[in-house]
Amino acid sequence: MSQELERVYTIPLGKVLLSQSQHRAVRAINMIKEFAQHHMKVETIKIDEELSHQIWARGVRSPPRKIKVRMSKTDEGYVLVTPFTDDVESAVTPEKETKKVEDKVEDVVEEAPAKEEAPAKEEAPAKEEAPAKEEAPAKD
Repeated sequence: MSQELERVYTIPLGKVLLSQSQHRAVRAINMIKEFAQHHMKVETIKIDEELSHQIWARGVRSPPRKIKVRMSKTDEGYVLVTPFTDDVESAVTPEKETKKVEDKVEDVVEEAPAKEEAPAKEEAPAKEEAPAKEEAPAKD
């Protein structure tokens, strides 16, 4: 068996919340190992250090609800569980040709007919101000 078997799984860790708060991250690690044993049919499971750091990142009391992992069965007879990282570089997406915003604005301006300016409304006469109180002459 010279070929490595590699699969990607999303492991639900919601049942971790049913355990005691001081044991949740440890229980999450055990659940990952149990999941890997069940799906990869191998007893020896090794968890990558980076995956362990992701589980413990928020502390022992609040591990993630689910985690996406890559499981690789090796020739040595164990399964290595690592966090899943999407290889974006391998997938090349064609760039779409889009109009610039300026071109779109110009198109809209050309399509809209020029509106005639409405006659300016006459302003209501300003309220007459009450006569200012005369100041008392300053005493020397």
